[in-house]
Amino acid sequence: MISVTINGAVHDAMSGERLIDVINRTGMKISQVCYHSQLGPIQTCDTCMVETNGQLVRACATIASAGMEVFTKSEKAVAAQREAFNRILSNHVLYCTVCDNNNGNCTIHNTEKLLGIEHQAIPYHSKPYEEDHTNPFYRYDPQQCILCGRCVEACQNVQVNETLSINWEDPHPRVQWDGGSTIGESSCVSCGHCISVCPCNALMEKSMLGHAGFFTALPKPALSGMIDVVKGVEPETGYGAILQLSEAESRMREGRVRRTKTVCTYCGVGCSFNIWTKDRHILKVEPLDGPTNGISTCVKGKFGWDYVNSADRLTKPLIREGGKFREASWDEALDLVSRKFAEIKTENGPDSLAFVSSSKCTNEESYLMQKLARAVIGTNNMDNCSRYCQAPATQGLFRTVGYGGDSGSIRDIENAGLVLIVGSNTAEAHPVLATRVKRAHKLHGQKLIVSDLREHEMAKRADLFLRPKPGTDIVWLSAVSKYLLETGMADTEFLERWVNELEEYEKSLEPFTMDFASRTCGLSVDILKEVAHMIAEASGVCILWAMGVTQHSVGSDTSTAISNLLLVSGNYMRTGTGAYPLRGHNNVQGASDHGAMPNFLPGYQSVDDPEVRSRFEAAWRVQLPSTKGLDNHEMIEAIYEGKLKAMYLFGEEMSLVDSNANFVGEGLSKLDFFVVQDIFFSATCRFADVVLPASPSLEKEGTFTSTERRVQRLYQVFEPLGDSRPDWRIIQEIANRLGAKWQYQHPSEIYHEIASLTPLFAGVSYERLEGFKSLQWPVAVDGTDQPLLYTKEFAFPDGKARLFPLSLTEPTDQPNAEFDLHLNNGRLLEHFHEGNMTYRCEGIREKTPDTFVEVSPELAQERGIQSGTWVQLTSRYGQVRVRTLVTNRVQGKQLYMPMNSVESPVNRLTSSHTDAVTHTPAYKEASVRLRVLPEVGESPLPRINHRFGHPTPQHGVEVERKWNRPDYRMPGSNGLVLIQTK
Repeated sequence: MISVTINGAVHDAMSGERLIDVINRTGMKISQVCYHSQLGPIQTCDTCMVETNGQLVRACATIASAGMEVFTKSEKAVAAQREAFNRILSNHVLYCTVCDNNNGNCTIHNTEKLLGIEHQAIPYHSKPYEEDHTNPFYRYDPQQCILCGRCVEACQNVQVNETLSINWEDPHPRVQWDGGSTIGESSCVSCGHCISVCPCNALMEKSMLGHAGFFTALPKPALSGMIDVVKGVEPETGYGAILQLSEAESRMREGRVRRTKTVCTYCGVGCSFNIWTKDRHILKVEPLDGPTNGISTCVKGKFGWDYVNSADRLTKPLIREGGKFREASWDEALDLVSRKFAEIKTENGPDSLAFVSSSKCTNEESYLMQKLARAVIGTNNMDNCSRYCQAPATQGLFRTVGYGGDSGSIRDIENAGLVLIVGSNTAEAHPVLATRVKRAHKLHGQKLIVSDLREHEMAKRADLFLRPKPGTDIVWLSAVSKYLLETGMADTEFLERWVNELEEYEKSLEPFTMDFASRTCGLSVDILKEVAHMIAEASGVCILWAMGVTQHSVGSDTSTAISNLLLVSGNYMRTGTGAYPLRGHNNVQGASDHGAMPNFLPGYQSVDDPEVRSRFEAAWRVQLPSTKGLDNHEMIEAIYEGKLKAMYLFGEEMSLVDSNANFVGEGLSKLDFFVVQDIFFSATCRFADVVLPASPSLEKEGTFTSTERRVQRLYQVFEPLGDSRPDWRIIQEIANRLGAKWQYQHPSEIYHEIASLTPLFAGVSYERLEGFKSLQWPVAVDGTDQPLLYTKEFAFPDGKARLFPLSLTEPTDQPNAEFDLHLNNGRLLEHFHEGNMTYRCEGIREKTPDTFVEVSPELAQERGIQSGTWVQLTSRYGQVRVRTLVTNRVQGKQLYMPMNSVESPVNRLTSSHTDAVTHTPAYKEASVRLRVLPEVGESPLPRINHRFGHPTPQHGVEVERKWNRPDYRMPGSNGLVLIQTK
């Protein structure tokens, strides 16, 4: 700590802290238009000028030093601040009262009020550019743009999409997309960073335009006339009186615009933000204070909410009669469900029923679903969709380090010297997390290795890109571990102190030589050695992996090999190290954490542990089943065997997302009774006997748990649409009709019960999760959480980790003469999973209207294919008809098909083969033949898709180019004061 004097008062500061942050922390008001705490010093606006040691400096770019004396209100400093802001006003028309951005948070408005400038010293000058409305979600108005560069800094160095720049050398500088393209045809991914940090109305969501203000829906000629009136009276009245009017209008908005904190309902990163609404109209998503994301969002989190108000929403219960569905009352539907469940249980026993929880719904809802299954029905036939993606990663971590979750936080990944990504298209599947890796790689020298079948964005950015043969990651990972041990590059001190089973593990590595790995994986020995040396030389290594690893027949073993490699190299127990299995759905971690599994009660407490069962039995006042139940995969098999008669599923599109979809669909049709609970009439609803209308996340309260093990609250934004209801209320009503007598009035009461029974969440409460506060499990009774795991010991009785021996297993469903192409599948940035939510968002559908199959240029040439050619893909299990996209992202005889389709779901082509340990389907092991159909259509991706753009990477806003303009001088300097740089 050091001391600095500001305006005569002494204040503490941290060594190396920016002066602007010290001033802001004291509560003093100082103008700062371009500065944003999450962007750092941009230095374009010059409004934060202060005086120190007789010189004017930018507070944002000046580091506090011991004994520094600073004046923010000296004559020289105030004059410079006002001069700088006058320059800004020359680029911006103040018409706040009729501006949709007049909501109390406009930096231009608030700075004008702070500095008290009554009249502009520099007249406004228009620019020779039109507004750009070519993006479906937002528009850019260059006439209002003040060239602060916040948007550029956010795009270049936070999102690192590197689309935006400013043409400082032009006579009329403006923000440019791809160096001069329209927004719609640029590389812009519609992440929304630029809009979120814009200090005025230059960048605005189209959903705000004409909706936010009381006058802003007026026709443009009327608005222009009102603006002209303001311009006319300003010379006489000054801005003070004009701003009073706009502030009154702004306060009026507060009564009708609600700002509600929620947590994103898409991927597992766990972004949180305020959502602005007027009645049921969503004005905008405002990220700022989220512990995971800060100012960051992706296209789905920022703009993908139209589905909530879709006309397709289910709003009444449906009952099947005579092969058709009819609307029913809640009482009729729930009475039927409870009667049929009771009858089937009586006739066939409790294990003839099965329950599937949702990774899209809350922790409290998954908890109640498993409680319904176990405490009311009496079965452990309980699962969730982590079976389809994450169970092998959890298994690999259970085997080696003890907890089935990420070793640390996204911040710990940022701190790594080296990030190794295996089988994860991170930039598209977990885009906000990817921004942190891209930023660390671009700005802080982090090294990046990517292993994948496709050359996606992270692969293009990597320092080293591996393209192993499909299903062989376990081989090269184990070979690298063996090489580290044999060459003395392993962390022997760490192994001796913290790891068991080294000798047995080393024996299991005997087959995994570098030569064997080279032949098996199709990678050179030199490349594999380079990987080993990069790992050994890094200050810390984080390994990220996802479905490219887990959705294989060796998913558990490959996940184990990843953790083994981290142990061998000593990469646990400190920041910048560890294992990060990236969770796919917003609450896939939480659904498993809270007991929606066949072998675990909440908190991964085993159903066959008498002590655990007795605790739950005492609380629930029932006797609980003690043997493992059926998982998702086994449930379908049990239907065919005649053992499973009824199923209750909520919030999952099981008939499309389960592998070998034709087989699954036929199985669901054989059930005696099937209940589906969802917000839309999904493809799975076609097999149901009763369909119950549920509410999405914006219509309820509860908690989600992200991939970081981070538990966060979401708050109710809207009332449930029509007669739909939150899932927890529906589950409770069914339970009570079966005699349960549950009396939960609010999800907080459910979580209080969870915490009382589950040591992992003992200190979790709604009070401790208020607002944007969060907790990362395990959470002690006193509320102490563990953002970074294993700082003192591993989660085993002796506190040591375990190396787990592995053996090699061949991938299933290999290509042959008949099925000669390997089919890979996975996520797409714009859409989520099968697309039930995102295809109902008009702007997203405009950018990416349908699914496709990626074909390599060499295969396209061989088969006479061009982008838009229709092909039929046939596997051993089914077929689909789909358009092609020719791209060098894939190579040779490998295809890639996004999973985002209801009409042509890729899982009609995948098999019933699974990971031997967890029964996770081997989605990534599929072989097909391709038949070119005679019809050729348009490319499945329109030209307005961002993949056709051309990014313009640069080092942030490059403010030095502005300073080099002949018309620039530092405010108050008269050209004599040294410019402070970063």
